[in-house]
Amino acid sequence: MRVIAGTYRSRPLVAPRGMDTRPTSDRLRETLFNVLGPSVVGARFADLYAGSGAVGVEAISRGAAEVFFAEKSPAALAAIRANLRTLKVPGGYQVEGSGRSGLLKWLSGKPLDIVYLDPPYDEAEEYRRTLTALGTPANELLTADAVVIAEHTRKHPLLDEYGVLRRTRTLLQGDAALSFYSVPAFEPEPLPDIV
Repeated sequence: MRVIAGTYRSRPLVAPRGMDTRPTSDRLRETLFNVLGPSVVGARFADLYAGSGAVGVEAISRGAAEVFFAEKSPAALAAIRANLRTLKVPGGYQVEGSGRSGLLKWLSGKPLDIVYLDPPYDEAEEYRRTLTALGTPANELLTADAVVIAEHTRKHPLLDEYGVLRRTRTLLQGDAALSFYSVPAFEPEPLPDIV
């Protein structure tokens, strides 16, 4: 596993041992960041269920202003910190050890530009809870033009809508899928014609 592009291009990354963490493949990360393109530069980016932190590290490498890693597993947290330390990332990131719920609570009212989530594929309830929380306008977790990307197995597609979030596209690669969500721009009702 390695950083694909940017400041830390081609630098190796470590992942926690065992089967508890399923790192996002280099190929899928490359696809993800090719789609996101220059929107990563200057973005506030959250890597939820971060595992090794490879997605968040890629965002840092490509110019994100702030990256927030959310993870609960001690082995995964150690891998994230080891990767950041080995790369000598000077700052612009925060590692939250209480997981997704702790980070989203802390970020409420401090909107994000890009959110990536990759819970264990068989945890359907985690997808529902997280996407629903992100799609709740009262939380003020997302900027107006934010994008939310969920990595999941293609065998278990996600819903088209979670609160105000609407799926805009799905990319399939092997057994994995990336579902992209955003909040549609408000379109006022047309005024009636005056005769």
